[in-house]
Amino acid sequence: MLRCCYHHSVTGSRAVARGLPEVWGEKIPPRNKNFTGRDGLLEQLRAGIAADVTAVVPHALHGMGGVGKTQVAVEYAWRYQAEYDVVWWISADQALLVPAALAALAPRLNLPPAKAVGIEDTATAVLHALRRGDPYDRWLLIFDNADRPEDINQLIPRGPGHVLITSRNQEWRSVVETVPVDVFTQGESVQFLHKRVSSALREVDARRLADELGHLPLALEQAGALQAEAGMSVDEYLQQLAKHMSDTLQMPKPLDYPRSMTAAWRLSVSQLEQQLTEAVELMRCCAFFGPEPIPVDVFRWGVDEHLAPGLQQLLDNPLLRSKAIRLIGRYALAKLDPETRTLQVHRLIQALLRADLSEDEQDRYRKIVHVLLASPALGDPDDEANWLRYAELVQHIVPSGIAGTRDPRVREFALNMVRYLYASGQHQTSRAFVESFLQQWTKDSGPDDSHVIDAQAQLGKVLRVLGDYPKAFETDRAALDRARRVFGPQHEKSLFLSQGFGGDLRAMGDFFEARDHDEQVLRGHEATYASDHIELLLAKNNLALDYALVSHYQRARAVHEDVFTIASRKSDVSKVSHLLFWGNLARVVRLCGDYEDACDLGEDAYAFGVQELDVEHWVTLRTGKDLSIALRRAGRYDEAIELARDVYERYARLLGPDHPDTLAAAMNHANTLRTTGQINEAFDRALDTMNRYPQVYGEEHPYNRGCAGNLALLHRVRGDAESARKLNEQCLAALDSRLSRDHHYALVTAINLASDLTALGELDAAQSLSEDTMNRSSTLLGATHPLTLGCSANLSVVLRRTGAEEKAEELASRTVRQFAKVRGPQHPDTVVAGEGRQLDFDFDPPPI
Repeated sequence: MLRCCYHHSVTGSRAVARGLPEVWGEKIPPRNKNFTGRDGLLEQLRAGIAADVTAVVPHALHGMGGVGKTQVAVEYAWRYQAEYDVVWWISADQALLVPAALAALAPRLNLPPAKAVGIEDTATAVLHALRRGDPYDRWLLIFDNADRPEDINQLIPRGPGHVLITSRNQEWRSVVETVPVDVFTQGESVQFLHKRVSSALREVDARRLADELGHLPLALEQAGALQAEAGMSVDEYLQQLAKHMSDTLQMPKPLDYPRSMTAAWRLSVSQLEQQLTEAVELMRCCAFFGPEPIPVDVFRWGVDEHLAPGLQQLLDNPLLRSKAIRLIGRYALAKLDPETRTLQVHRLIQALLRADLSEDEQDRYRKIVHVLLASPALGDPDDEANWLRYAELVQHIVPSGIAGTRDPRVREFALNMVRYLYASGQHQTSRAFVESFLQQWTKDSGPDDSHVIDAQAQLGKVLRVLGDYPKAFETDRAALDRARRVFGPQHEKSLFLSQGFGGDLRAMGDFFEARDHDEQVLRGHEATYASDHIELLLAKNNLALDYALVSHYQRARAVHEDVFTIASRKSDVSKVSHLLFWGNLARVVRLCGDYEDACDLGEDAYAFGVQELDVEHWVTLRTGKDLSIALRRAGRYDEAIELARDVYERYARLLGPDHPDTLAAAMNHANTLRTTGQINEAFDRALDTMNRYPQVYGEEHPYNRGCAGNLALLHRVRGDAESARKLNEQCLAALDSRLSRDHHYALVTAINLASDLTALGELDAAQSLSEDTMNRSSTLLGATHPLTLGCSANLSVVLRRTGAEEKAEELASRTVRQFAKVRGPQHPDTVVAGEGRQLDFDFDPPPI
């Protein structure tokens, strides 16, 4: 029966009938049917958590290993579930994986899934939503086995909901409210043994057993399972326990659990060995996985015969394998979940198993686990359909010590895991993994090793997406030089790295060098791949980006059209790549001056992204930003400002204010605000954005100068032509030096500088600069390109002010006719030129 109550929401006044949680995390362990006692502890915990709804403080269950902290947390979740709308479980022993667990909650909070913007940004959005209490203010998050407060404290939300932490680390006392969890009382121990073994068990025998085991719940679980499974009497169990206890006296005593736990574990293992020797081999393997659930399917594939001949016989026999797994579960040495088909070994039992092996034996079992992890055919890590299978294994990478492998198969698996983490948006985790692999593999195999070079390529890729452009540049340059020397320039590793290095050059602002580099890269790809191979299409796409960045728009358009046409005919091109190619084509069509065509292409591409990916997928947002620019250029201001604001706000919320895509969206928003007459708001947005750009790209990057030119334009529009002139002169000198005057960005700045000079009455200088700019623009972009026509219109204004009325009228009439023909008589540029006013031009930074 559902338990219902009424709750007054913090975020609204509507009383809502409450029952079971609307969101119940799939990672929450099943309720323990043998859970015993702890009523006072649970009541104390509930009272503390619910004491102050205005300033809820996280609570941590603290105690030694094996005392049952996790079981208390599980029972709390089940017992008080009706008090919450959301209950979510997070395994927190590996801090790097906590963001992914948080991000998995996003769709349940009406947030975009992680595939839209990446794990880290989605996790941040989840934390913001929880803190706001939107859409739920009654939530419970359980962080299980969070051992280091400094690693995850920033990932714990403070808000209207509740947080419960389990940990052995006493340092949580200085961070949150802690609730100590001790061993069972004698009464609880007796009650537990009656449940676990038999109600007929004499109380005096239960007390003897519990006293000998120190009332430690995990030890009692071991003892109870063994007696229930083997039918062993209490006297016999205590006799065997004493024997194993004497064996442990030769071992150093661990600090956080009694020696009786070791003896109880040894007794259970010895009984298991009598039942099935191979099951103990399987247990020892489990000790070198992580403490999280192990998919039983990893034991289907087998290992090398020389590594573990006995284990191989077990793995080759499905019936024997299943029997071993069931026995391990029945002896309480692991928890077997038939629904998820996983096996989970308590971290304390894992530690005991490892401590019982020599260093050589530990090394052998570790290698076995590496092979087991690498054996399943997980599929292409870039394919979303395979991500669930990778996600099941990712939590075992670090605990298994896979960075120390020298096995080529295992290293390939490790690199595929890095690719999965990158593709699924877990960029920081991907970086941490690959950096640890690189450090160890370089030490073990040297810098020329194939897998070391592959790891460097993956590191460069993730550094670039994280916006660490200088480090990506250095990483890729070193790896590319090494790959060409070791494998040759036409090897697929060299070709892959060469694509990434072209992106690094673009990110560093070296547009002409990137073009020359990518022209060579394309030749290498054409000699290696079929004409419709995705790697060749990507190489062409990169070169087209280069052409656009050096203002060769028609060449860029031809290549983008070719790529998009070929990709549209292929069924194996991903939706993300398809939309990237589509959006790139729409952008270059706009840069060629064909605004209406760019709007048509952009509207179709944006609709595709919203429908097939997500409105907040990073490629969809990028396509929407470019569509907004095209709408602005086409004079469709109402549509442009609405889309510009929407895209910018989404970027700022999802990626933060300093991400390159957010900065581009912010500048588009500022430009659109200016175009629609919202000058002061535009100025504030442009100033803030310009101040952020150098932090991402560097002071001398062309994008930084172009955005500064937008701010200069706003200075003049606000009546400060002198400030505009000074800033534009600085920008133009820098762009001339970096790109030359015959570049679109420099020409835009020169046009606006001429307008500054006109406003300041320096007409001779304005005329000279305008004439030079118009000639250069006509040569570079064509006589009918909007920029060239704008130069012409502005020059006519200057001529009229100098008294050259006839020449000015002739030039103005010709320009207005061209504007009307190309843009239409009602286009804002046509109207402004016809009224004899100067046109202003701005800069929108494209993606690299």
